[in-house]
Amino acid sequence: MPSLTLPPVPHYQAAPPTKADLDYLVSHVQDALLTHGFLFVVGHGHTQAQERYNLRFLSGRCLTSKQTDRIFDIADVPFTGVSDEEKQVYTNAVKQTGSFQGYKHRGYWHIKNGVRDQLEHYNSKKHQSFCLALQVRLLINLSVYRDVTKRTHPEAVRPFLPEIKEFAKFNHFNVVHPILRRLAGCRLIALSLELPEDALVNVHNYDAVGETYGAFEHLAISNYPRSAEEEAQSNNVWLKGHTDFGSITLLWSQPVAALQILCKDGRWRWVKHIENALVVNVGDAMDFLTGGYYKGTIHRVVQPPPDQQQHTRLGIVYFVMPDDDTKLIPCVKVPYSRELGSTLRCEDSMAPTMEQWRKGRSSAFGQSDLKQAQEQGVEEEVINGIMVKHWA
Repeated sequence: MPSLTLPPVPHYQAAPPTKADLDYLVSHVQDALLTHGFLFVVGHGHTQAQERYNLRFLSGRCLTSKQTDRIFDIADVPFTGVSDEEKQVYTNAVKQTGSFQGYKHRGYWHIKNGVRDQLEHYNSKKHQSFCLALQVRLLINLSVYRDVTKRTHPEAVRPFLPEIKEFAKFNHFNVVHPILRRLAGCRLIALSLELPEDALVNVHNYDAVGETYGAFEHLAISNYPRSAEEEAQSNNVWLKGHTDFGSITLLWSQPVAALQILCKDGRWRWVKHIENALVVNVGDAMDFLTGGYYKGTIHRVVQPPPDQQQHTRLGIVYFVMPDDDTKLIPCVKVPYSRELGSTLRCEDSMAPTMEQWRKGRSSAFGQSDLKQAQEQGVEEEVINGIMVKHWA
């Protein structure tokens, strides 16, 4: 960190784990990405509450003590430390710009039967900041651009930008790049496709033009309660099933149960909280780049169990995307794609760049008039000439 003296920040008290008997997703690491597009990462080197970290960033500076806990404290600041008036200054026109930079207010996305979302976002790109998201009742995204000084931020957030930047670098270099190369004890991504180790790393450059961003997510259910009618109309779904449009998404595990994954048997299963673990989802860009070998994780957010509905849900997310100028075509032709059920999203000649894909997905999400698909519970839209599905 730039200084040994860190600015004070109020402590965020996390919710206790639920005691509800939920149908959790259980998967072996070896087939987790292929089967579900999802896995847990532990032993990532970011210790939750030790006095000093063994890990150094590329800058050569050590992480401070209790960094994970402190990052969660910082994540709460955009929600409790920024007035509604100041938030208006950082409001972004997502549909017009195709970018999740600045605030997105509650009610912007349509969920189902006229029910709108309760998420308010504040985003800025990865070398500008970290995406702070107040999820399901107030979701603010302050995305992590690699240089957090390149755009202004709410006054309450500014003292923490150096720490946010270092945390972004930790995610990118110590988690994302190793995942793209391999995970210890398991052949994944590049190695499983017999690609050169850095084939995917080389299109995920930290300093390149792109929109990789992080998110702090805050779910304050009791502050913005939905009516019983709204819950019935949306089937308790707070963010409908979708795939992320980047390559992978890192979610720092937190105790409030709300995230579900659609499994191969057609059932939605809950993602279980594992202390100081990372949940890793695959997104559209990885689907494109691997020729359909790794498909996007279909996931949604639903109402938490009753014993957690009076608690806030504060999460930390790092959305990873290839460089903007990356053409989303397969890095390698997978010879056994039929055996694995993999299919190409489009012909190479029709493939968008990452910039085109992220702008198209961002502009349309929650705004498009979706058409009912032949599959039950599935709706469709076409973006850049490519079919995109959404799940109830």
